[in-house]
Amino acid sequence: MAGTDAYFQKNKKKEKWRRILPFYILALPGIIYLLINNYIPIYGMVIAFKKFNIQKGIFGSDWYGLKNFEFLFKTNDAWIITRNTICYNIVFFIVGTFLAVTLAILLNELKGKIYSKICQSLTLLPFLMSWVVVSYLGYAFLSSESGLINKSILEPLGLEKMNWYQEIKYWPYILVLINAWKGVGYSMIIYLSSIVGINQDYYEAALIDGSNKWQQITKITLPLLKPTVLTLLILSLGQIFRSDFGLFYQIPRNSGALFPVTRTLDVYVYQALMKNSNYGMSSAASVYQSVVCFICLVGANLVIKKYRPESALF
Repeated sequence: MAGTDAYFQKNKKKEKWRRILPFYILALPGIIYLLINNYIPIYGMVIAFKKFNIQKGIFGSDWYGLKNFEFLFKTNDAWIITRNTICYNIVFFIVGTFLAVTLAILLNELKGKIYSKICQSLTLLPFLMSWVVVSYLGYAFLSSESGLINKSILEPLGLEKMNWYQEIKYWPYILVLINAWKGVGYSMIIYLSSIVGINQDYYEAALIDGSNKWQQITKITLPLLKPTVLTLLILSLGQIFRSDFGLFYQIPRNSGALFPVTRTLDVYVYQALMKNSNYGMSSAASVYQSVVCFICLVGANLVIKKYRPESALF
């Protein structure tokens, strides 16, 4: 009997592996990409603590301690890039959440399925565009010579043309607007899927009680969307010290006049690496960025876990 049980157990394990092996094979390319792109480069963090010399290599270069970090924080740009990165991300989340929830509620109210699908596709289309394409679209509007705003709006009204890529005061609003236009479709899909998953019994009961549409939205839809909002908030706080390089580099076309409002940590790292060849300082900035993001992610999760455990990520 013992031999029979062992035989059946062995066959059961083989059958189990036969069932799950195809899924592992399907996941293998993604796992390999994750290892190559996200984990193997981690050893490069040691550059942040070395006086990097290309001829000596990463491990042959002399140790530099925390001097790369010290140099980073002593620069005049440290406060500007930190302020820009954090403040923009906070505004992006607030504006993006408001617009995405509003669009999701409106699309959920559309009765025609075909019209709803068309609206969803059109809203999501900007998210699928490259930042290079978006930068050319932005230039078509903002060009001082042939831009749509100058040629078709300001000039016919008899107003003076504006050199948009030299005017600092407008760019915080321009960047927020472009980021919202490009990213709202993706967030809207997430919120719309949450709204569709809400039990319709709540709305039927509200109709019986005589609630109007606005009351249904404020008393049912928005409270039940809170877990989704909190989850995205945690993820956003985990990225609060990162910025979209394409948005802050491609859209302003790397205009030096706009650096006080467009230079973020990611742009600064790129410029330190490509223009100044300062590998140590750019690596130090990246390590600093990753550590702060990790602390914000864990801290936000702990706070939400304390007050709303079901919405915490871990």
